Amino acid sequence: MATLNVKKVPDALYRRLQAHARRQRRSVAQEVVHLLSLALEEPESRSILELRGLGKERWRGVNAARHVTRERRSWD
Repeated sequence: MATLNVKKVPDALYRRLQAHARRQRRSVAQEVVHLLSLALEEPESRSILELRGLGKERWRGVNAARHVTRERRSWD
């Protein structure tokens, strides 16, 4: 497993990271790995055709305009 050293992290940001890790019952290192994993995760691919017949719950939190733009770009 690789080791990552991060230098010059602003104190305020580090304190927020520590507090967040504590709330999640993780170490700072575990929290950094978790947050990086979330940030770099590929979004689930969805088809515009899935909209038909589905309620709001399926698309809650999805930016419709951005989704449509991504779909259109995939047609090229």
